[in-house]
Amino acid sequence: MGRVLVIGAGGVGSVAVHKMAMSPDIFSHITLASRTKAKCDAIAESVKARTGVVVETAALDADDIAATTALIQQVKPALVVNLALPYQDLAIMEACLAAGVNYLDTANYEPKDEAKFEYSWQWAYQDRFKQAGLMALLGCGFDPGVTSVFTTYTAKHLLDTIETLDILDCNGGDHGHPFATNFNPEINLREVTAPSRHWENGQWVEGPALAKKQVFDFDQVGEKNMYLMYHEELESLAKFYPDIKRIRFWMTFGDAYLKHLEVLGNVGMLRIDPVMFEGREIIPLQFLKALLPEPASLGPRTKGKTNIGTIATGTKDGVQKTVYINNVCDHEEAYAETGSQAVSYTTGVPAMIGAALMLKGVYSGAGVFNLEQMDPDPFMDMLNAHGLPWKMRELAAPLDF
Repeated sequence: MGRVLVIGAGGVGSVAVHKMAMSPDIFSHITLASRTKAKCDAIAESVKARTGVVVETAALDADDIAATTALIQQVKPALVVNLALPYQDLAIMEACLAAGVNYLDTANYEPKDEAKFEYSWQWAYQDRFKQAGLMALLGCGFDPGVTSVFTTYTAKHLLDTIETLDILDCNGGDHGHPFATNFNPEINLREVTAPSRHWENGQWVEGPALAKKQVFDFDQVGEKNMYLMYHEELESLAKFYPDIKRIRFWMTFGDAYLKHLEVLGNVGMLRIDPVMFEGREIIPLQFLKALLPEPASLGPRTKGKTNIGTIATGTKDGVQKTVYINNVCDHEEAYAETGSQAVSYTTGVPAMIGAALMLKGVYSGAGVFNLEQMDPDPFMDMLNAHGLPWKMRELAAPLDF
């Protein structure tokens, strides 16, 4: 049905391409591009072995707008799926505008030299995409992405009003390393160490990073400490659901992870400003990234499950209710199917689903859109059909955290 160009050959890119190849009726031709072509070739070999589908590969510096535009013009895709680094979002959007092609990503833009991520830079492209008659769909991973779909589904079917919304992200997996990150270390560590921020009564409330903790009993994982954080979907949810009084994001971390994080911060290894070392400038966080295990290498050794969902309290037919929608994903099952662990799987599968819905014309429009603006029903159906089944249950009372 459609040709697609996927940019980014990390764990998420690998999962997305594997899952696309499993739906050849939708993805008629797949090209995978990355700065390191060897990574693309390895993914293509895995896809061929698992599905029989041939994936074309290409070398690409996605920071180079002219080179990206030229590759898009060569491949002639109906859609570019950006699974590269968030630093590269704007360059790839520029290339899509230059080549006249639709765009999808899973994470919002952040500048390299500042630990700040927000949608303002990408929302500023609204008029240009609209005038070009092109669609850009932002934040089509799990969180952001599926959590936004869960919220939209709740508003459409389960609650007439939503008063409070909590997003809970639990990774109960164990990879056996003393310290490692489940996706790009540079992005992960910048995100985790940012000040906490949540939406309450029409304004942002900020606090120190990881200062507020709650215990929650996650289905199939158990009790875990979860910490209040800022996450990008809070910004788009607050925009598209301004009547929600409070929106928060929580993520689980083990004590060992937090201790390593504290020590690394204390000795300056999390800095993103350049320092002089033996006559040359280095970025400490980028150097640390080179020392840590490659996230893609964690797949064969990670066991356990993730559990990510939304808890919303509001009213239905005048009665207060609390509803919980979540997905549980098994690391070993994800690896058996795609060669990647569940953290990559839970982001790569929604990227494939969003791409499929755009290629089929189910999601369409001119301009820049977030997933909250789309009909949740076809997305929820495809989650069940493509490896991320969800469950919904009512809770006896609003949670007290």
